[in-house]
This record gives sequence, structure tokens and C-alpha cells, in this order.
Amino acid sequence: MERTASIDPFADAQPGQAPVRGYFHTPQELSGDGLVLTHGAGANCETPLLVALAAAFAASGVIVLRCDLPFRQLRPHGPPPRGAAERDQQGLERAVAAVRQRTRGRVFLGGHSYGGRQASILAASKPDLVSALLLLSYPLHPPNQPAKLRTAHFPNLRTPALFVLGDRDGFGTPAELAAARKLIPARTELLPMEAAGHGLLAPPNRAALPQAIVKAFARFVAPE
Repeated sequence: MERTASIDPFADAQPGQAPVRGYFHTPQELSGDGLVLTHGAGANCETPLLVALAAAFAASGVIVLRCDLPFRQLRPHGPPPRGAAERDQQGLERAVAAVRQRTRGRVFLGGHSYGGRQASILAASKPDLVSALLLLSYPLHPPNQPAKLRTAHFPNLRTPALFVLGDRDGFGTPAELAAARKLIPARTELLPMEAAGHGLLAPPNRAALPQAIVKAFARFVAPE
């Protein structure tokens, strides 16, 4: 059942704290769960993938905070500067706290590419922060550099994680990710996306992909 949702800007910039900026998608009828969604290194929270996913999750009753990472709030374009990761993780932690203030249910954390990587590093250091992760196009390694794996924190990741990966992603193949997932002690699953690249969303799958991710994540986090 789809639920009507409002979309409202949100900002929280307290002195000495990593800032939070984005949009709350608030269903009229809440399921009780909440989700933080953030973007990759070259994007912002207005990227079509995040907008479509936030709308789809909100239609299922999940309150969503679609937010810009702190590095993006400081510079409108370009990749995160060296040394930005720690503050970006602090921003995600504060975004999770903002969602907790609006729901009494579970809170999940998700991100695309760089945003997902920072979400997983944060969860590895704070295993009780969220109930599950949604990792979209996890950047397993730089393109054409499969030896430079970004998995050092995987053995410490005890938060269940659903990975969504296109089979044409240059940052890691489904087979490479299957091997890397064995390093994670928490429960993980992979949702492969046929004929999808690193950006996941494309004209042929624009309607179907968000719904497929919402349904897969709902199954993944369903109480046993």
C-alpha cells in the first residue's frame, strides 16, 4: 500500500558539530521505520537515484532523510577533499540522530558509492548505531585497480548489510563483491542489477529499480 508523503527541507548546523542538510520525506501514515540516504563523491542529495529511492521508501511508509554529506555542504562541486571522511561520518551519525527524533521504530542507514562506504565505516565503529545498512554501488576498488580493495573495515562490520550492485559497475563486479562479503561477520545479501552501471538508475530501469530495492530491503530487514 502506497502512502502519501510530504517533502520538507531540513538543516541542523550546531556550532562544533558536523552539519546536516537535506530533505525529509514524511509519509502521512508511518510504518515506524526511518532511513538516512546519502550520495556519492561526485553528487549531492538531489541525484535522481536518491530522489527516486526516497520517494519509493516513503511510499511504503518509511520516513527518509535524504541528505548532503558535510563535504558537499562546503563545496558545491568536485570530490571530497583529503581528510573529509571522518567529518562526513560524523554528519551521517547526526543525520541518524535526526531521524530518531521523528520515529520510534528502527533506523537504517544507506548511501551510494562513497556515501555507502562512509556509512559502512561508521557502522563498523558503532555497531549499535543503526539496524541495517543499504549499500548502493559499494566502491570495492578504484576502476581498473582491483588490488586496491576498500575492505579493511569489513571484518569489524557487525551491522546487517544489503548490497545493491550493477553487473556493469567498474568499481567492482558481483563476483568480487561476493568474495569480499565473506570478510563481514554480519548477515549480508547482494541484490544484483542487470545491465546497470555504477549509477544504477538509467532510463530503462527508472520505474522498476527503486521498487525492486525497496522490496528487497523490506525482505532483508523483516523480523525472523
